[in-house]
Amino acid sequence: MQFTAPRGFRGTTANLGLKETGDDFAVVVSEVPCASAAVFTRSRFAGPSVTLSRRDTGAHRSRGMVVISRNANVATGAEGARNAEEVRRRVAGIAGVAPEELVIGSTGVIGRPYPMESIRAGLAALPLPLPEADFPAAAAAIMTTDTRAKHVSARCGDAVITGIAKGVGMIEPNMATLLTFFFTDAEVPAGELDAIFRRVVERTFNALSIDTDTSTSDTAAVFANGLAGPVDPAAFEEALYACALRLVRDIASDGEGASTLIEVRVTGARDTAQAKRAGKAVVNSPLVKTAVHGRDPNWGRVAMALGKLEDDEDIEPGAVRIAFGDDVLYPGGADEEQLKRTAGYLAGDEVVIAVDLGIGGGEFTVYGCDLTEGYVRLNADYTT
Repeated sequence: MQFTAPRGFRGTTANLGLKETGDDFAVVVSEVPCASAAVFTRSRFAGPSVTLSRRDTGAHRSRGMVVISRNANVATGAEGARNAEEVRRRVAGIAGVAPEELVIGSTGVIGRPYPMESIRAGLAALPLPLPEADFPAAAAAIMTTDTRAKHVSARCGDAVITGIAKGVGMIEPNMATLLTFFFTDAEVPAGELDAIFRRVVERTFNALSIDTDTSTSDTAAVFANGLAGPVDPAAFEEALYACALRLVRDIASDGEGASTLIEVRVTGARDTAQAKRAGKAVVNSPLVKTAVHGRDPNWGRVAMALGKLEDDEDIEPGAVRIAFGDDVLYPGGADEEQLKRTAGYLAGDEVVIAVDLGIGGGEFTVYGCDLTEGYVRLNADYTT
């Protein structure tokens, strides 16, 4: 199937020597000025790529991104900050934009400085002028432990929205998550774009968790160059949400070592915030994750996870409903036939756990994955 891309974006990918095989560098930039919006990790150990980008994105006029993968450039001190500045400055010169118009991202191992000699040589060999952007190639270049590239494209009137993302571990977002970038030729005023993007991130990327660990490098941004003209704001938000949700589901299903996507739908909460807390308590529970992986219909683990919300005193066990798929397992327990049916359901690629708190009208859905031996082994061996 042909990939649909927005007009007016140029870029390239390359191997700068960080990965043994495949590209580890990507740049995508608009040919014309953009409206933009971005959100970043709130980690106290945020890397210089995050602090540098966060400093300049408040103007809402970023024109594109540059990413180096396989090296997070985090906890590298003043040298790391200088290196991030230099990489952004050199790439901006190649792309023909101001350095402050580029969002820079870095992802990979923490605590190792950039191999600047190799990076400088690689940047010097980039094609001039930059060719038309290849978004699937950019999605592949920003990967670290991902098993597949993550990219999506959708239409909104005459405009196109394209999104790319990477991330399968160290994922428990706080304002943003992983690395994800959206490019569109829709014309959306900067203030409106920022509000839309933050709402979309909250319902999608901030609804995702693989392992409860917030990355030091989380960056999410959108660039709108307006070449396709104005779009209906509500339609644009819905299209952007659909693209983001597809990426979130792809990330969750590709979680490190994962075999099953877990979707926790919480209804009947006091408000949205409570529903989100409840959903995250369930999807982040190692016991729930391992039960799903083992095809064990142990609804008691879901009840346990909800019970950890000790400050939510309006959660009453007698009012709560817990279901795996279409089977309500609590209250009332479950007979052997129902448990057998649920075990078969848990063997699927996707599992929905539904929780109704019986309090009010608040609802929220979160996304995650099971916990497997593969996750433990991959992360035990990550730097060795």
